[in-house]
Amino acid sequence: MEIKNEPSYVDARKRSREKIKIISDAYIMDNEISKIGVGKKYHIITYGCQANVRDSETYAAILEDMSYTKTDNMDDADLILLNTCSIRENAHNKVFGMLGRIKHLKETTKPDLITVVGGCMCQEEAVVKEFEKKYKWIDVVFGTHNIQNLAKLISESIDKNELIIEVFSKEGDVIENLPVRRENKYKAFINIMYGCDKFCTYCIVPYTRGKQRSRRMGDILSEVKECIKEGYKEVTLLGQNVNAYGKDLDSNLSFAVLLEEVAKTNIPRIRFMTSHPWDFTDEMIDVISKYDNIMPYIHLPVQSGNDRILKLMGRRYTKEEYLKLFDKIKSKIKNAAITTDIIVGYPSETEEEFNDTLDVVNYCKYDGAFTFIFSPRENTPASRMEDDVTLEEKRDRLARLNEVVNKYYKENNEKLIDKVVPVLIEGPSEKDKNLYSGYTDTMKLVNVKCDKEDIGNIINVRIIDAKTWSLDGEKVDE
Repeated sequence: MEIKNEPSYVDARKRSREKIKIISDAYIMDNEISKIGVGKKYHIITYGCQANVRDSETYAAILEDMSYTKTDNMDDADLILLNTCSIRENAHNKVFGMLGRIKHLKETTKPDLITVVGGCMCQEEAVVKEFEKKYKWIDVVFGTHNIQNLAKLISESIDKNELIIEVFSKEGDVIENLPVRRENKYKAFINIMYGCDKFCTYCIVPYTRGKQRSRRMGDILSEVKECIKEGYKEVTLLGQNVNAYGKDLDSNLSFAVLLEEVAKTNIPRIRFMTSHPWDFTDEMIDVISKYDNIMPYIHLPVQSGNDRILKLMGRRYTKEEYLKLFDKIKSKIKNAAITTDIIVGYPSETEEEFNDTLDVVNYCKYDGAFTFIFSPRENTPASRMEDDVTLEEKRDRLARLNEVVNKYYKENNEKLIDKVVPVLIEGPSEKDKNLYSGYTDTMKLVNVKCDKEDIGNIINVRIIDAKTWSLDGEKVDE
């Protein structure tokens, strides 16, 4: 086992005023390394958010630069890469469960299988220590700050026949020359910034992803224009907190400015994920309402509807401020669909405080919500808070919350029955092989009666039926 660098919680928290480095030559593919994967296959398993999905597209491109070819069957792979998530305990458990399956595969039918583990979990000090003690059969462990070194690390592990660990806990740079193999032919994820400086008390992302750092607008626009040339119909601008874009740059750039410039490229659809209520400006709302190609779908995490809990979470807004913003978005952006994130059972949350969250849901009538039981993440302030809410209470609150959320989810879907909406058709429906599926401008899944030739196009669809999590529709002939 060779340990080049290990993660450190102390180092991961540090923030300085040092200017972020933008590096355009960090990724280099050595001629010898480019031949390692000849005749071999790779398989990537991705956990977590859209940022991880986008990272996996770069991992895939690097592996293909090494001459590996993709396989969707893990059992056929010569190299398996796990792109991990650390946001909740369940994500941890899934990764360790998968490692058990991979070990069995290696011991029975694939003795030469290369196993690579990357992503946010690898930025956790305790996780890497566990890898060192119990998972020495893994070949490479790397983090979120050294993606450009992936090929070299794999090569070194093969040559030395040992586990190589290289994980940096630092503020981070912006690497501009990493390759990409996009998973979707019609929708593209585009990073506009990395990291986060909010330090919500429950969240480990500032430790695993580093300092908030924005890409240059010119580099982002160049990537958008390249997507347009390649025929993409939709881009999603990604960041841990997209509406903080530009705050770290020496300019008057803001997310509203960037969003407007992307809209001017005339790509048919623009989305963004995820926004923080504290940074959601009037200028953003005005830009979204001004351009038809900016989709009227906004994910606006509330997390809790109680002011004391919001303060414990470090969210920097009150219930009243959140609802004022919600009303402003709804009043200014036509047909806006708003979804949210909610955590129940936060340490010391009372029944009355939970009911405040239900009040917010009943007021906002969200188009959807990602709901979770509080999951303590090691080394975060919330993990050290006294938690007197029983698991039984947490599960009960989650069930009651989901009942209300799902009621409004379906009601909002039912409002679309008999209406004609634009849908980007992505491919065959998982529900019915005779149907095709895609998403509306407001991010609702629709199973559509249409033609194969409609794949990759935005078509008008009349909604004929509504379920809780999807819609049924048929193509409207122009």
